[in-house]
Amino acid sequence: MSAALVLLMTPALAFFYGGLVRAKNVLNTMMMSFISLGFVGVLWAVAGYSLAFGPGNAWVGDLSRLFLNGVGLEAQGTIPHVLFMAYQGTFAIITAALISGAIVERMRFSAYLLFICAWVLVVYSPVAHWVWGGGWLAGLGALDFAGGTVVHVNAAVAALVAAVVVGPRQEYPSSSLLPHSVPFTLLGAGLLWFGWFGFNAGSALSAGPVAALAFVTTMLAPAATLVVWTFIDIVRTGKPTAVGCATAIVVGLVAITPAAGFVSPMSAILLGGIAAVPSYFALIIRARSGFDDSLDVVAAHGLGGTVGALLTGVFADRALNGVADGLLFGNPAQLGIQAAAVLAAIVYSGVASFVLLKVIGLVVPLRVSSRGETEGLDIHQHGEEAYLHAEGRSQASV
Repeated sequence: MSAALVLLMTPALAFFYGGLVRAKNVLNTMMMSFISLGFVGVLWAVAGYSLAFGPGNAWVGDLSRLFLNGVGLEAQGTIPHVLFMAYQGTFAIITAALISGAIVERMRFSAYLLFICAWVLVVYSPVAHWVWGGGWLAGLGALDFAGGTVVHVNAAVAALVAAVVVGPRQEYPSSSLLPHSVPFTLLGAGLLWFGWFGFNAGSALSAGPVAALAFVTTMLAPAATLVVWTFIDIVRTGKPTAVGCATAIVVGLVAITPAAGFVSPMSAILLGGIAAVPSYFALIIRARSGFDDSLDVVAAHGLGGTVGALLTGVFADRALNGVADGLLFGNPAQLGIQAAAVLAAIVYSGVASFVLLKVIGLVVPLRVSSRGETEGLDIHQHGEEAYLHAEGRSQASV
C-alpha cells in the first residue's frame, strides 16, 4: 500500500506543477512528471537499484543486482526483497520528476528526458547508497528517515543548476507568468499529502510503532506549516492565498520527511512551524530576483529539506526508535553530522548535474526555440492542446 501511495505522488506532482504554469504549457509540464513513471521506473529495475543498494563500497553499490539479479521473494528486512526494490523505485521516480519544476515552459522535452535518465543513475543512486545503502553517510550516522537529503535537497540542487544552465523564460521577469489553474495545484497538494503517508510511514518497512509515529508526524508538521504560513500571509498582505496554502503543505511535508520516524508529534509541530519561515521569505526574494526557478523547487524542496534535515539533528529522540538523540536530548554532534550530509548532497548533486547538462547539451539543444516557447510547449513538443473553446479554437496561448 505504501509503494502504491508513493507512486500516486508522481501524478499528484503533475497536477501540483501543472496548475502553476500557463495553459499553453500544462500538458508538457504534467508529462515531465508522468514520463518519469516509465523511464526512471525501468532504469531503476535495470541498474539504479543495484547502484543504490548493491553491496559495493562506501560510495556506490556494485553491479551484482543488475536486471534484478538475486532480487526475489526472499526477505529484505521485514518485507520481500522485490517489494523493497519496488518501494525504493517509487522514490527514485518522484525525485527525478521534482527537478522539472525549475525548468518548465522552456526546456526541450527530449533533453529533459535524457537528463533525468542519466541523473537517476549518476546522482540519485549513489546518494541513496550513501545514506540508505550502507555508504559513508550511513557510517557517519546521518539521519534521513524518508529522504530529506536523498530526495529533496538532492533534487532541488539539480533543479537550481538546471534553471541556471537552461536560462530564464523569455518573458521573465518582465511579464506576470500566472498560474492557469490554482484548483489543479490544490488538488495536487492534497494528493501529495495523501501519498506522503506512504512516503514517510512506509519507510518504517513494517506496520508497527515507528510507522505509526511517522504517520502522525506527517499529519502534524504540514498542518503547523500551513498555520504559520497563513499568519505570515495575513500580516504581510491581509489575504491568505490558495497558492500559498498549497505551497505551505508541500514545504511542511518536505521538512518532516527526514525526521518523521525520529521525532515526537509535538516536535513535528515545532519543526513544521519553523520550516515555514525560511521558505516563505525565500519565495519573496526569488520573485524579486532574475533567477527563474519557475515553480520554486529550491525554496520549497531545497530549503524545506535542508531545514528538516538540520532540525532532525535537533529534535531526534532515541527513546522513540532507539537510533540517535539530537541536540535537545544531549547529542549536539548529531546536528553537525546532519549538516555534513546536506553539504555533501549539495556539492555532489550540483557538480554532477552541471556536467550532465553540459554533456547532454552537446547532443541535443537544452531549450526549445523562441518560437516554440511563444507558441507553447504543448503544441511544439507534443502536438497536443489541453483546452479548446466550445467552437474548437485553442486556448493554448491564454
